[in-house]
Amino acid sequence: MFMLLTVAIAPGLALFSYFYLRKQIHKEPSRSLLHTYIYGMLLTFPILFVQYVFEEEGVFASVFVSDVLFTSGLEEFFKWLILLIVVYGHVDFEDPYDGILFGATVSLGFATVENILFLLTFGMDEALIRALLPVSSHALFGVVMGYYLGRAKFVEDSGTKPMLFLSFFTAFALHFVYNAFVMAGSIRMYLLIPFMLFLWWFALKNVKRAHLLSVDQYIKNQRTAR
Repeated sequence: MFMLLTVAIAPGLALFSYFYLRKQIHKEPSRSLLHTYIYGMLLTFPILFVQYVFEEEGVFASVFVSDVLFTSGLEEFFKWLILLIVVYGHVDFEDPYDGILFGATVSLGFATVENILFLLTFGMDEALIRALLPVSSHALFGVVMGYYLGRAKFVEDSGTKPMLFLSFFTAFALHFVYNAFVMAGSIRMYLLIPFMLFLWWFALKNVKRAHLLSVDQYIKNQRTAR
């Protein structure tokens, strides 16, 4: 059991550490990030409950609508809602790069519990592929969501409402494509591998942009303080 939990949790911690250590200005308080991670973990259970109820009631006649459209929309909406309600107005959300950290953290909290439940049910045979695909994809969806959330709060010429919309919609669109490729049967790996490469490229591009925006803000704040 201990080994299984370690294997289930390790990918999320590794990805979080990667994004956390990339921040070069001031590190985000660990307590705020821990709380966000816990919110992401707790979020798993109402999402699974809603999915279970809809499946049992046969709300969707199409498996594609249920497993691709509805699932991706439900998961990203709840993660976005947590960030909007709990994080967006928080005093520790201090610069655009913090959006990256908070977005990745809430997503990894969700992905960690989902991974634990999966490995407890099906065993450790797919632990590696779970780390490379579902866990990392959730983290990258969160990075993209957090990037636009940071722009909404700190970049005045971006426009708050359009950026908040993009924060949800872009993560949802990426998740939708990912889920669609997962359902593609025997050719899914031929689709998922290039998509994951694109997703890493796109997310890291936004990480770099967020870092530059945070540096600019830091410089402006230093000038104002003089």
